[in-house]
Amino acid sequence: MLASLASIASLMLSTLLMMAGFGLMNFLLPIRAIDEGWATFTISIIATAYTFGFTLSCIVTPIFVRRVGHVRVFTALLTLLTVSVLLCSLVVDWRAWMLFRGLAGFAIAGAYLLIESWLNERVNNENRGALFSVYMITSLSGSIGGQYLVPVGDPKGTELFIVCALLFCLALFPTALSTAQSPAPIAEAKFDLKRLLKRSPVAFFGSLLSGALSGTWGSLGGVYSQNIGMTTAQGATLLAAFLAGGAIAQMPLGRLSDFIDRRLVMIGSGIFGLMACFAMLIFGDSSVALYIAGFFVGTVLYPIYALNVAHANDMAEPDEYVKISSAIMILYGLGTVTGPLMGGTLMEYFGPSGLIWFLATAFALYAGYAGYRMTRRPSSEGPAEKTDFQSKSLPMQGPDSSGGVGDRLC
Repeated sequence: MLASLASIASLMLSTLLMMAGFGLMNFLLPIRAIDEGWATFTISIIATAYTFGFTLSCIVTPIFVRRVGHVRVFTALLTLLTVSVLLCSLVVDWRAWMLFRGLAGFAIAGAYLLIESWLNERVNNENRGALFSVYMITSLSGSIGGQYLVPVGDPKGTELFIVCALLFCLALFPTALSTAQSPAPIAEAKFDLKRLLKRSPVAFFGSLLSGALSGTWGSLGGVYSQNIGMTTAQGATLLAAFLAGGAIAQMPLGRLSDFIDRRLVMIGSGIFGLMACFAMLIFGDSSVALYIAGFFVGTVLYPIYALNVAHANDMAEPDEYVKISSAIMILYGLGTVTGPLMGGTLMEYFGPSGLIWFLATAFALYAGYAGYRMTRRPSSEGPAEKTDFQSKSLPMQGPDSSGGVGDRLC
C-alpha cells in the first residue's frame, strides 16, 4: 500500500495545489463581482461561460492529449488557468470576465481529466478504493483550504489573484519533474442521447437536473452568502458544509440504492433535498443552523449524479456503458450551463432566497419524475442484477472516485 501511495505522491501534491487555487478562485471571483456592483444576473452569465468552457473541454482536450501527451497538455492547461485568473485582476469588466471564465472552465476540466486518467493507470482492483479515497480527500482539502484564503486578503485588491496564480504555477512542478511514466493516450468515445432516453428516461431527465443543481450552487453559492450578509469566513464555511455533506453521504446513499429500487432512493433524495432547502429558508438568519441545513442539502445535491449513472447502467447492456455515461455527462453539462441563468434570474427578482427556491424546485422535479417513472416501468432488477454502485463526485467539483471525467465523456 505504501508503494502505491508513493507512486501517486507527486500527482496528489499537484492536485492539492491546483484545488487550493481552484477553491480560492471560485470564491474570490463572485465576491469581487459583487464588490464591483454587478447584478446577480450578470454574475450568472459569467458563470454560464465557465460551465460552457468546462463542458467543451471534456470533448476537445483528448484530441490534444493524443497528439502531444499528458504532461505537455497538463502544463498548457495550468498555464491557461494562471493566465485566466491574472487577466480577471487586470481587466475588471464583466464582458471580459465571460471570456476569462470560459478559459478557466476549459482549463480546469482538462486538468481533472488528465489527473484522473493518470491516476487510473496507477490503481488496480486491490487498491482502487483506497487510492481514490486519497484523491477525494486531497481534492476536498485543497478546495476548502483555498476558500479560507479569501478572508485573509482583500478581494478588491490584486494580492489574492496573484496568490491564486502562484498556486496554479506551483501545481506544475510535481508532475513536470516526476519520473513516473505517462499514462496511455485517452480513448475517444461517442455519446448516444437517444439510447440513454430509451434505456433510462429517469437518468436522462435526472442528469439535466443534477447539472442544474450543482452548477447553480457552485456558481452562485458565494453570491448567496454575501447577499445574506455573511462575512467571507462564514461564506467559506457554508460552501465547505455543502461539500462535506456530499463527501460523507455519497457512499452510504449509493450502497442503499444497491439493495432497493434506485428510483426510490432518487425520490427520497429529492424530498430530503426539498426539505433541507426549506430549512435554509427558515433558518437563514442563524449561521450555525444555516451551516447544518447546507450540509444536509449537500448530502443529496452531489450524490444524485452517481445515482443517475448507476440506474442508467442497470438498464444498459455492457457494450453501451461508455456511450450512455458520455450522454449523461453531456446532459449534465447542459444543466450546468442553463441552471445558473435561471437561478440568477430568480435571485435578481426575489433576492438571495430565489437561489434556494430554485434548488428546492429542482429537487421537487427530480423526486416527482422518478415517482412518475415508477408508475410507468415496474422494478425488474434485483441486487444481483444491478451494476455495482461506484461513488462519483460531480464533474464540476472535480474528483471522481471511480473513473474520472475522461472515462465518462472523452
